[in-house]
Amino acid sequence: MKNSKTIIIILIIVGLLAFIKIKFFAGDSGAPKGAQGKSPIAVTGYIVHPENIHDRITASGTVLANKEVMLVPETAGKIISINFSEGSNVSKGDLLVKINDADLQAQFKNLSLKVKLANETESRNKQLLAAGGISQEVYDVVLTQSNSLKAEIELLQAQIAKTEIRAPFDGKIGLLNVYEGSYVNQSTTIASIQQVSPLKIDFYVPEKYVSQIKTGQSFSFSVAGDTSINTANIIAVEPRVDVSTRTLHVRAITPNAKGTIFPGVYASIELPIAEITSALMIPTQAVVPILKGQKVFVSKNGIAKQVIIKTGIRKEDKIQVVEGLSVGDTVIVNGLMQIKPGAPLKITSVK
Repeated sequence: MKNSKTIIIILIIVGLLAFIKIKFFAGDSGAPKGAQGKSPIAVTGYIVHPENIHDRITASGTVLANKEVMLVPETAGKIISINFSEGSNVSKGDLLVKINDADLQAQFKNLSLKVKLANETESRNKQLLAAGGISQEVYDVVLTQSNSLKAEIELLQAQIAKTEIRAPFDGKIGLLNVYEGSYVNQSTTIASIQQVSPLKIDFYVPEKYVSQIKTGQSFSFSVAGDTSINTANIIAVEPRVDVSTRTLHVRAITPNAKGTIFPGVYASIELPIAEITSALMIPTQAVVPILKGQKVFVSKNGIAKQVIIKTGIRKEDKIQVVEGLSVGDTVIVNGLMQIKPGAPLKITSVK
C-alpha cells in the first residue's frame, strides 16, 4: 500500500514537470529565440550614408524651328518661275518665286518715259526761272507734275515687288504645293521656309521651380530615334504662370550644328537646378507609404523600430530622406510585410 502511494506521488510529480515544460518551454527546439520567444526575421539592411546628388527637373518639350514662315504671295497671278528645289537651302534675299508682272512692267516703261520728260521740262523751267523768263507759279506747277510722276513710279515699283517672293532669312525650303503655271492668290501657300540651325525647344516646369529657372541655364536633352545627348540653353521665360496648368513656359535654343534634329520632334529634358551635398539617400523599396506620410523600419540592437520620415528628391532607385534618419542607421530593405515594431531581426546582408 505504501509503495502504491509512492508511485502515485511520483506520477503526480512527473505530470507537474511535464505541464511546466509544455507551459513555459513550448516550441523550444534548442534554436536561439528573439524577443518574446519569436524567431528572428531574416532581412537585408542598408546603412545610411551621405551622398552628393544633383536636383534635376525632368520635363517633356517640343523642338521648334528657330524661324518659320509660310511662303504666300502678296498679289494674285500666274507663277512664271520657281527658283529653288524642294528641301534646298536658301539665303536671305534670294528670289524664290516670280509671278507674272508683264502688265506692270509695260506700265513701268511708259511711266519711266513720262518721268524722264518731266525731269527735262522741270530742268529747263528752272533755268528760265533763274533768268526771269517765267514766274515762280509756273515753275511750281511743272515741279509738282514731275514729283507726282515720281510718286506714281514708286507705287508701281512697289506693286512689281509684290510679284516677287524672296527668302526672308537663311533657311531650308520645305515641300512645294504649287508649280510653274499655277494661278495663285493671297490664300495660296506655296511652301514653307524654316531655319533649322539653331533650333528652339519649348517646355513647361511646375510653378514651384519658378525662382530656380534663369536665362542662360544649360541642360541636356534627347529626342526620339536618337540616342545621343544634346545640350541647350534657356533664352527666355514667360513672365507669368499658366493659371490652368500651374506651369511656367520656358524656351531654350540648341545649335543643331549637324542638322540631325528636326522641328516638331519630342524632347526629353533634364534640367539641373541645384547640387546637394551630404544628402541621405535610401533605396526606394525601403519606404512604406502610410496614411499620413511615409515610414521605414530600422534595426536597433537587432530589434525592428518604426520611423516616420520626410522625403525629398527621388532618383531612379533611391529617394532622399530629409527628416527621420541619421548617418549610420540601418534601414531594412526587404521583408517589410513580415516586420512589426519590436520584432527580432537577423540581418543576412548589408548594402
